[in-house]
Amino acid sequence: GDGSRSSLQDYLINEVGDRVYFETDKHNINSSSAFKLETQANWIKSTPGFTIILEGHCDERGTREYNLALGERRANSVKEFLVSMGVDASRIMTVSYGKERPAADGSTSESWAENRRVVTVIGE
Repeated sequence: GDGSRSSLQDYLINEVGDRVYFETDKHNINSSSAFKLETQANWIKSTPGFTIILEGHCDERGTREYNLALGERRANSVKEFLVSMGVDASRIMTVSYGKERPAADGSTSESWAENRRVVTVIGE
């Protein structure tokens, strides 16, 4: 790619995978997430010149405050994993959106599962 943010983000989404999912009320990295994050870590390490933002998200259940805290724990657990795989911590920022930015609408177990996630976004 040409190294622009949008081309890096497109590559991340289409070739690497930009999100991992979590169980209800959990922030631990499961084995399928670990595999995807190892791939992300290798790509980030081999592609210098940008930072990433880890966006923590939750489903609609629970209070706003609870979900902001849970989203933060999710984003931080992904950050810790990536750092443990050799990504420089100074390249990683975290933010929690709690339940404010759902990926899927509705109050079904499927939409809740899609909303319990951390999304990796290319920063500056």
